[in-house]
Amino acid sequence: MARSSSTSWELPMVAVCQVTSTPNKQENFKTCAELVLEAARLGACLAFLPEAFDFIARNPAETLQLSEPLDGDLLGRYSQLARECGIWLSLGGFHERGQDWEQTQKIYNCHVLLNNKGSVVARYRKTHLCDVEIPGQGPMRESNSTLPGTTLEPPISTPAGKVGLAICYDMRFPELSLKLAQAGAEILTYPSAFGSVTGPAHWEVLLRARAIESQCYVIAAAQCGRHHETRASYGHSMVVDPWGTVVARCSEGPGLCLARIDLNFLQQMRQHLPVFQHRRSDLYGNLGQPLS
Repeated sequence: MARSSSTSWELPMVAVCQVTSTPNKQENFKTCAELVLEAARLGACLAFLPEAFDFIARNPAETLQLSEPLDGDLLGRYSQLARECGIWLSLGGFHERGQDWEQTQKIYNCHVLLNNKGSVVARYRKTHLCDVEIPGQGPMRESNSTLPGTTLEPPISTPAGKVGLAICYDMRFPELSLKLAQAGAEILTYPSAFGSVTGPAHWEVLLRARAIESQCYVIAAAQCGRHHETRASYGHSMVVDPWGTVVARCSEGPGLCLARIDLNFLQQMRQHLPVFQHRRSDLYGNLGQPLS
C-alpha cells in the first residue's frame, strides 16, 4: 500500500532496544542506559525497552528478592535518564513491589511509561500471566511470584502517537489489542522475553496479526540470548506497521533498531479498509466501551 506524502524526516522516530538481562541489576542498567543515550543521539523521541529490562532472575525467590517499588532507586535512575536525554521511555516490564507486598509477598509485572521530564505518565500491570509448559522450552510459572493486573490502561498521547500498553504473553489475546485500538491506540506495545521454541513459531506471526487486525503500529522490544544457566530468549525485536509490514528489526544480540511512525499512513489505512465500522457487535459483543 502506498505511503503518505510526508517526508520521512518530518515523522517521529522511535527506538526499539534489545538486551540480554541477567540477575545483575547494575550491569543491566548500564546496558539499557547506553542504548537510551544512543537512541536520543540518533533523534528518537521515544525508546522502548523489553520486558524484564531490570533483571531476569534464576528462580522465583531471587525475583522477589531483587524486586523494587515504583518509587525505588532503579526507577529513579531511569527517570533521571529520561530527563537528561529529553526522551520518553517505555519500560516494558518492571518487577514491581506494590502496596500489597507485605501481605502477598508477590509482585506485579509492570509496564511503566515515562515522559521526557522523567515523570510516570502511565503504568500497566500485566493481566495475562504466562503459566505454560512448552516441550523443549521448560515450564514457565509466572504466577509463582507475580500477581495479575486487574485493569487496562487507556492509550497515552506521546510524541509518536497514542500508545497502548501491553506485555509479552498479552499478544496472544486479540481482545486486548482490539480494546486498546477502539479506545484510540495508534501504537500497540508488546515488550517481551519470548522463548526459544515459541519464538520461531509464533513471534512474528502474532505481532503482524495484532498490527493488521487493530490497524495500529506494533512495537515489540525483546530480550535476546542467554540470561543464565536455565533461561534464554528469542530476540528479534521489531516494529510492524498497520499494513502488517515489518519496517524495522534488530539484528542478533543486544542493540537497537529505529522506525518512523507515519500516522497519516495509519489513517489512510483505516479509511481504505474500515474494519472497525464493519464490526458486528450484535453478533459477538462490543469491545469498545471506554476504558476507565
